[in-house]
Amino acid sequence: MRYEVIVIGAGMVGTSIAWHLQKNNSNVLLLDKKLPGSETSYGNAGLIQREAIHTHPFPRQLTEMIRVLPNQGTDIRYRIPAILRYHQALLQYWKYSTPASVKKIESEWQTLIEHCTSEHQTMISASGADELITRDGWLQLHRSEETFKEAQASAIDARNQGVEHNVLNLEQLKAMEPRANFDGFVGAIHWLNSWQVSNPSSLVKAYAKNFQDMQGTIKENDVKEIVKEADVWKIITDKDTYYSDKLVIAAGPWSNDLIKPLGYNLPLFPMRGYHQHFKVTDKNTIHHSMFDMDKGFVMGPMQQGIRITTGAEMTTMNAPKNFGQLQTVLKLARKILPLEDAVESEAWAGSRPCMPDMKPVIGPADKHDNLWFAFGHSHQGFTLGPMTGRLVEEMIHDKPALVDLAPFSAQRFSN
Repeated sequence: MRYEVIVIGAGMVGTSIAWHLQKNNSNVLLLDKKLPGSETSYGNAGLIQREAIHTHPFPRQLTEMIRVLPNQGTDIRYRIPAILRYHQALLQYWKYSTPASVKKIESEWQTLIEHCTSEHQTMISASGADELITRDGWLQLHRSEETFKEAQASAIDARNQGVEHNVLNLEQLKAMEPRANFDGFVGAIHWLNSWQVSNPSSLVKAYAKNFQDMQGTIKENDVKEIVKEADVWKIITDKDTYYSDKLVIAAGPWSNDLIKPLGYNLPLFPMRGYHQHFKVTDKNTIHHSMFDMDKGFVMGPMQQGIRITTGAEMTTMNAPKNFGQLQTVLKLARKILPLEDAVESEAWAGSRPCMPDMKPVIGPADKHDNLWFAFGHSHQGFTLGPMTGRLVEEMIHDKPALVDLAPFSAQRFSN
């Protein structure tokens, strides 16, 4: 069968793109080796982060680099094979992380973030997924007076970007989460207009079901080859061959593997994260996700239990799991909450797609007609999926884009 558009990648980004296209009267096939919500979109902090107006630059201060070098941190760890494999992308990452570059990058990044909740709401309402959403924000915990003061100043500036917050002292923090032990903390920022999702995978699945209700098609196939034949895209998989007029690559950290045979090689690199759930009891019940700012991990209430999510690990896609970072995080988390019975026998691990300038690639390819890229959202693919879906649909159907797409062009790495 020939489709108008094939979207490869069934995470939050790919599913949202397919949804927007189908809603606007396209004949769309959503294609991936696993069903929607089964990979990277399954494992995240479960937050739609309206407050995430800042990027995460490469450490440039000597003290920060010295802190990271022992490779024992809870926020970031690395493996030497990954450093060697992705050294060119990491060098670009370092170059893009000057204060002047970051200021410009963040002004562009913010054009996406400002629409994240409104674009999610459109899809939430259509999908009947409101029961998965809580709209009373999340807590950013601070152990250091210095970082707490910096966070307060940053939060005040963020009001100009439409980000709402309250500053909480320890008494207020304990009143909000009485089961938690906040010894060693000095206070928190309560981000008010970011949303919690009780089951991120279920939200992606709800969007995917609504896509199917609109007569969209989902196939669980492993893509083996992509071929351009005249004006038609031919997608060869392990199970079947599909044809389409237009093609969108939105396969997250696997995207480069798909586009390299077509002559593209973008500086995409993966960052791995781990999470594990623990059974909820009367002693550890919490109502807000809590991010330990100084240690770089998240504790969040999920349908599956209390989810403990690590920071990032710089490693290759196929490297074996290394639970050292998670084990260190759990020692810290258990001082805050009593976490006894793990839900899973083994922790989950998955990779997020990162670009060296901390912005996603959203735009047309330059060597082929009717080919679009949408990947590289780093830790914010879950937050920015619906916004990206809208933008890709606008491009494909030659509509005026909601935001300036030039900063997200794939061609920005050509030189």
